[in-house]
Amino acid sequence: MIALGYSREIYESAERILLERRKSAENTAAERKSVFYGCYPEAKRIESALSKTAIAAARAIFGGSSAKEQLVKLKEENQSLQNRMNELLASAGRGADYLEPPYSCKKCGDTGYIDGRMCSCMKKLLQAQAYENLNKLTPLSLSTFESFSLDYYADSAESGQKSPRSMMEKVFRNCQNYARGFSLSSPSLIMQGGTGLGKTHMSLAIANTAIQKGFGVVYCSVNNIITKLEHEHFGRDTQGDTDRLLLDCDLLILDDLGTEFRSAFSCAEIYNIVNTRLMTQKPTIISTNLSIQELQERYTERFASRIMGDYVRVLFCGRDNRLQKRLRNLT
Repeated sequence: MIALGYSREIYESAERILLERRKSAENTAAERKSVFYGCYPEAKRIESALSKTAIAAARAIFGGSSAKEQLVKLKEENQSLQNRMNELLASAGRGADYLEPPYSCKKCGDTGYIDGRMCSCMKKLLQAQAYENLNKLTPLSLSTFESFSLDYYADSAESGQKSPRSMMEKVFRNCQNYARGFSLSSPSLIMQGGTGLGKTHMSLAIANTAIQKGFGVVYCSVNNIITKLEHEHFGRDTQGDTDRLLLDCDLLILDDLGTEFRSAFSCAEIYNIVNTRLMTQKPTIISTNLSIQELQERYTERFASRIMGDYVRVLFCGRDNRLQKRLRNLT
């Protein structure tokens, strides 16, 4: 059975993870029993007796008029055996559930289903796998606040203005505070500035922090995501669920807005994503080389108005860091 809205690949990946969790929990229980029964042989005899009472109870159900009396007696015997087992566990400093498999999800026993209905743990795992699948080409692990350097920003000011480094120090602190305090009610951000000024690095650092806090994050270049949406929309990817993931994730980061091929489809999709997430109050971070005027000209005045009215602007300044790094490596 395939979960509605997810591809077979994502579903099978979630199933494999659940199977590994289940096997790990059951192996742990088997190891605990082996050690515990070695120290307390009586416990092994009790487990064998409990198994026999369970079989006897099943047979008693079909035993006719005396079934009720037999079941009462077996229930009392079973309870007595369980009480003795708990006494042995307590004497060893263990809880009553020590010999049970320590499943990650107590509700479904890491099967993913309860009475044929999908468990909440399975739903969360499917969503997490979908986010991971969408983010798999993104170097999330390579960009953190710790690896961000202010050394490439000039420390000298011009025309009485603050130096690029001092302005970027403020940007750095603000982004770090945003990441630390990130919640579902956090504001949306638009990072603006020229090429190579650290917008992608900073947004990835925020993504990393949000992921570590347990939020579902989708990070994507606008160019790649529009291509993927086109394939799904026009039938080349019939199992796609990208549009829903973009709208539902806790934090969406759209990198390099304005670099995608401009078309009626791309403009409509971008507006729909931005507008829908604003309407549902889900935070989004956009990075772009375009000014507000250029956004208005490339997309629409309505789009630029939504950005100006509802996004917090984060302005990056300085000279192309990537170029400066290459020049330093040559010297």
